[in-house]
Amino acid sequence: MPADLLEKTDRYERLLAEALDAAEPAGDEGTPLAEAADECLEMAESYLDDGRHFRGNDDPVNALASFSYGHGWLDAGARIGVLSVPRDGHLFTVD
Repeated sequence: MPADLLEKTDRYERLLAEALDAAEPAGDEGTPLAEAADECLEMAESYLDDGRHFRGNDDPVNALASFSYGHGWLDAGARIGVLSVPRDGHLFTVD
């Protein structure tokens, strides 16, 4: 197995975990905005868990895909404004 795949899988897992820690719902609790944010966060957390499961079963390809999809949920939530995220740094594709 190429070392690049393992390194990339490790890096994407760390990035997703950091991004999850940094993201917060943008709307007031009980509003549709907050509900949408909660869904984005839940999906990202689920993909993080899935990726860790795949990694534990020696399946780095699906682990990497899961970590990437999870981060995609967070980026989408940030771009449409349901998640409040840091605007600087390397975790999100917002400016």
